[in-house]
Amino acid sequence: MAGHNKGGRRMTNIVVLGTQWGDEGKGKIVDALAQEERFRAVVRYQGGNNAGHTVVVGGERYAFHLLPSGILSPSKDCVIGAGVVLNPQVLCEELQQIASRLGQQHARLWISEKAHLVMPWHVLRDRITGGTVGTTGRGIGPAYSDGVARRGIRWADTRYPGRFALRVEEEAMWNRQLIAAMLDHWHIPGEQREQLQLHEALDAATVVAGYWTCIEEIKSNPLVRSGDVSAFLDGLLSQGQALLFEGAQATLLDIAHGTYPFVTSSHPTVGGVYVGTGCRPRELHVLGVAKAYTTRVGAGPFPTELEDEVSERLREVGHEYGTTTGRPRRCGWLDLTVLRYARRVNGLDALALTKLDVLTGIHPLRVATRYCVGGDSVAFFTVHDADVEHAGVVYEECAGWDQDITGVTRFADLPGPARQYVLRIEDEVGVPVTMVGVGPGRSQLIRR
Repeated sequence: MAGHNKGGRRMTNIVVLGTQWGDEGKGKIVDALAQEERFRAVVRYQGGNNAGHTVVVGGERYAFHLLPSGILSPSKDCVIGAGVVLNPQVLCEELQQIASRLGQQHARLWISEKAHLVMPWHVLRDRITGGTVGTTGRGIGPAYSDGVARRGIRWADTRYPGRFALRVEEEAMWNRQLIAAMLDHWHIPGEQREQLQLHEALDAATVVAGYWTCIEEIKSNPLVRSGDVSAFLDGLLSQGQALLFEGAQATLLDIAHGTYPFVTSSHPTVGGVYVGTGCRPRELHVLGVAKAYTTRVGAGPFPTELEDEVSERLREVGHEYGTTTGRPRRCGWLDLTVLRYARRVNGLDALALTKLDVLTGIHPLRVATRYCVGGDSVAFFTVHDADVEHAGVVYEECAGWDQDITGVTRFADLPGPARQYVLRIEDEVGVPVTMVGVGPGRSQLIRR
């Protein structure tokens, strides 16, 4: 049976996903878990290069946008699943960058033939309309939209040059008409239209020439494979191998369960694992990642947001700037209603708490425990704009600490108030905190 090895010992698979608005430090957690021999493969199941994971190893900082965080582990297989939208130019650049730093000493990469491609016209459409909800402008939403509309170009379409060229011509023709209508509808002036470089993005021959060079380079890489990822993963499970699934973005950015319309266009929640891979592990441990405070990027509701010196301190000490865009993140107190909501939506088994060290020196600390909505006390986050807009936030204070905790390796050695802060989260959310991050490095992670 899949999920067991030949000796009969149960092999538990893990999915690592975000519980807030993203940027929780999932890459650090995935990288740490990927070092364990039990995991054969690290699988990215949704999102595109609108996501960013930063991993610090031996003082070296690595930023990934499409490559799974497990790519730094040479003994592993890394997988880009069918739920990912893939920009070949971005993937080509990332592979070049990691090769320049590590040579061939990185994981093997599998690409699902079902993965949809982000094309230049998707970026154009995103730049025209994405600002209303604060997207990254990388074309991710339009790529997912075309996939749902059955107009997408997939990695499987790159098997044959003629097939790829035909699909590009068909979609470029359609998008020339669509984008012309969008420009008129949004009253985009001539100078802005020139900045969009419409010809380069909509001329089929130009697009094919630019993309095909990257596609050929990716396929010629000896560490890259493509095909039916579902079958590959099923084979690993049948052999008793354990899989580590990596989500991008987070629960409150889920297209179905997030703060709509200020969300991403995919499913970062646990359901995205099955749709995005075509794989159903019999055993799956759901590990949610939460930052010790709360941040979000872009527009949308944020009840515990701060706009004072504490916010500035969190941003600067925590380096709260987007990995993908460089945009400063909005910062606020930890919102326990959000974590309870993430527990319910994802069926969380445990939490990994990151950036506890950033709270050092802040007195007192505050956490949001409830909302008041229409006179009612609400324990779970509500994603309805009207309710969030008028909700009153109920805070409780927690004692802070001044000791430097970045070198602490045991939970018992943390200052008492830091331990109490973690235990309070456990009690309020109802799941154990099994990992505590006390710094950006791979080794700065307390296991419990």
